[in-house]
Amino acid sequence: MNYLRPVSACNETASDLAGEIVAALSAASIVFKEDTGYSIKLIQSAEKLFEVATKNDTGHHQGTYTAVEDCGGEARTYYNSSGFQDELIWGGTWLFFATGNTSYLGYATGNFNAAEGEETASEQGVFYWNNKLTANAVLLARLRYFHDLGYPYEVGLGSSSKKIDLLICSYLSHKIYNRTPGGLILLRPDHGEPLQFAATASFLGKLYSDYLELLRRSGVSCSSEFFSVEMLREFSISQVNYILGDNPMKMSYMVGFGNKYPTHVHHRAASIPWDDQHYSCPEGDRWLYSKDPNPNILYGAMVAGPDKFDNFLDDRDKPWFTEPTIASNAGLVAALIALHDPPPYKSSDSNSNNLGIDLTGIFENLQLVPPAT
Repeated sequence: MNYLRPVSACNETASDLAGEIVAALSAASIVFKEDTGYSIKLIQSAEKLFEVATKNDTGHHQGTYTAVEDCGGEARTYYNSSGFQDELIWGGTWLFFATGNTSYLGYATGNFNAAEGEETASEQGVFYWNNKLTANAVLLARLRYFHDLGYPYEVGLGSSSKKIDLLICSYLSHKIYNRTPGGLILLRPDHGEPLQFAATASFLGKLYSDYLELLRRSGVSCSSEFFSVEMLREFSISQVNYILGDNPMKMSYMVGFGNKYPTHVHHRAASIPWDDQHYSCPEGDRWLYSKDPNPNILYGAMVAGPDKFDNFLDDRDKPWFTEPTIASNAGLVAALIALHDPPPYKSSDSNSNNLGIDLTGIFENLQLVPPAT
């Protein structure tokens, strides 16, 4: 198809985008640590961008990318950003892991409450493209549990671990979040497209259950309720199993997986035949409303999912059922990796098995570099 794909130019007001980029560059520097030159380049770029994004003086104004027409105006309808503090502390946390510079950790813990203040009621406990707070709390809890820095970070890190304990209880208690009759958790029941939120909940739940087992904790207590590590893992497995076909529709919501999956996916490249012809957007409507199955199978794509009653319509012109997105698929990939459970191996600093989690790798750069004076 031929249509314009304009590029938007964003200034320092796009604090949320900057925070996301800083986090990505920082995490990538850890992944590519064996390529020293490339890793250093990633860190340097992340630090420069973080410095610009966190300035809040007369010449710099923090904000969201969709608040500026020339930057995110086109995206506002579909990806409207509700805040930026969570992305900035997300970037600061990953930059701390990448460099060991405690000023970045200080920023993350010092601004955690501000990020919580930005979190809307409908997004509490949800990890997705617009909210990194919950995932950031899991990351900080990992730091507290396995590489405790003590004063002056204990208060900030402690609040993160308490937040995660409460989150895990909310996943399992059935008192805060409802579920479909088939067992899918509804973290944002008024939003639709529930699979993306269930996938990230599965990921965080499995990751945290691994932390608890490594700490030799039997589970999580909240008020009068107790939930075991096994219950948390069963929850994580159940959500992914639902996505892959263990649901009332007996349908895999991952395209190309299993015997029954969506065949009318709301996706241009999947629904338009590959015939060496170029089509305009209006010309593409003939396939949008066609009742024929997609000519191209979009292997691995997770669609939006069913409604709150487990009903699903495999219609291309109903994107609230059949549209896949890169953002939602990312959560599913994370959950599948977390649930893979490779064979346990011996940690380099312990005689105990560690469930396939590298306890020390993420902390290798934490030489606790003090802030510049």
